[in-house]
Amino acid sequence: QVQLVESGGGLEQSGGSLRLSCAASGSILRLQTMAWYRQAPGRQRELVAAITSGGSTNYADSVKGRFTISRDNAKNTVYLQMNSLTPEDTAVYSCYVRNIGYWGKTADYWGQGTQVTVSS
Repeated sequence: QVQLVESGGGLEQSGGSLRLSCAASGSILRLQTMAWYRQAPGRQRELVAAITSGGSTNYADSVKGRFTISRDNAKNTVYLQMNSLTPEDTAVYSCYVRNIGYWGKTADYWGQGTQVTVSS
């Protein structure tokens, strides 16, 4: 019963920046971990960045120093600031949230994904 709306994807030149947003709505008591994954052609889906409810972050080695994940708990929204983009960052980026719902119900939700394309 949680819906995720992603935005911010698109086409960007190498060296440019994009900011992805993922807003969660629905029957939410508390969002635990929020994260961004990506999948490029010929590659397995990989974790890009994650952030816990307490604000602790984790990044893939390939994006450390370039990407920043953050969250706004009041808005139930997670962001991914992507700087110094390269063509290797081209992928479908998907938002993930773990929802702590009412009555102790915990469930994971995925967004439909947003395309990020970086041209050389």
